[in-house]
Amino acid sequence: MPATARAHTKIRRSFFDRSVHIVAPELIGATLMVDGVGGVIVEVEAYHHTDPAAHSYNGQTERNGVMFGPPGFAYVYRSYGIHWCLNFVCEAAGSASAVLVRALEPVEGLAKMRRRREVPDVRALCSGPGKLCQALGVTIKHNGLALDRPPFELRARVGKPEIVVGPRIGITKAVDEPWRYGLKGSKFLSKGFR
Repeated sequence: MPATARAHTKIRRSFFDRSVHIVAPELIGATLMVDGVGGVIVEVEAYHHTDPAAHSYNGQTERNGVMFGPPGFAYVYRSYGIHWCLNFVCEAAGSASAVLVRALEPVEGLAKMRRRREVPDVRALCSGPGKLCQALGVTIKHNGLALDRPPFELRARVGKPEIVVGPRIGITKAVDEPWRYGLKGSKFLSKGFR
């Protein structure tokens, strides 16, 4: 298939019906759009249901209920009572694993992102999970929505990007697990890799 045809291949919910550790690195280089605003995913973190840092580790609650449902849905939560964070539910229903989207390279809807974030520097628009959600307008209203239907659109990556791997950021449990993935050399990461 020519690269131009593959450039617009949409990611379906079935893509997420696999191990979070397979899905997470395969999201690097994919395009995430929310109501026509978005860009290229350059950084993610994997959270497996057996992982003490995962929201699902201690069982189902009202807050994390979406994680226990079918794969291919958005799990949105508020971090530290301030920032919204966007996750993609993975694996079979009930396994409660998800990928946190940490950073994007902004591509489409830059004017809207700048208005929402009130920052002129394109590198500061989506370089962190809270910044990304603010720039894309993601809130709790997106929690539980299918990732292959509007307002979401996910486009498969073209080619195989060079990926760097390291420990996750901002957690206090399972801190050494190498479950953070990033696009090598990207200027849009939330934080560099060691």
